Amino acid sequence: MKVLLADDHTLVRQGLMPFIGLLAADVAIVEADSLDEALVKAEAERPLDLVLLDLNMPGMNRLEGLARIRSALPQTPVVILTGSVAAEDVHEAAEAGASGYIPKTLNSTAMVNALRLVLSGERYFPSFAFQTPRAPEPAAVPAAPAEDNPLGRLDGRERQIVGMMVDGATNKVIARELGLQEVTIKVHTRKIYRKLGAANRSQAIRIIMESGWAERSAAN
Repeated sequence: MKVLLADDHTLVRQGLMPFIGLLAADVAIVEADSLDEALVKAEAERPLDLVLLDLNMPGMNRLEGLARIRSALPQTPVVILTGSVAAEDVHEAAEAGASGYIPKTLNSTAMVNALRLVLSGERYFPSFAFQTPRAPEPAAVPAAPAEDNPLGRLDGRERQIVGMMVDGATNKVIARELGLQEVTIKVHTRKIYRKLGAANRSQAIRIIMESGWAERSAAN
């Protein structure tokens, strides 16, 4: 696997490299510290499997740089790395064709899982950017509990399946590992989607990761 890591901060690149190395058994990382260098490397190092692109790197001019990289590598997923968590930035990146948008504040485990999701052909965008603000409850209606973590809605078997989903396992692999029929796993995953309020697998994984799964798994 070959990954282009484009960020103008050396410390950021060095900090990300160990986690990028977890994506596959053999990962070659190509570095760039400006858009111009990234475009040169994109041409020289093709084919590339993934591009990680700093939104505010020299030469980027915001999403204009994304468009130029995508033009140079139309078949390669491009993930935006940024310190910005503004919903409008996420929306613009999605509309411009980014395969993902990862805030640099995301913890390392969640970041690796998000990149695995992108490499599987899905897209990753923080769910907060697409949430519709809820209207305030009428005064006569008791307020909902302050804490309603989606993970609390899952039973033991569903949590087991969720853990394997986050690691990138397919239904077939999950069924084999758990000694169950694949059709049984499909039933479980549909229940998981319903409990999480997710429309599909990628959305379910995103909700799971943003609900503290990585921290809970590490604690166990």
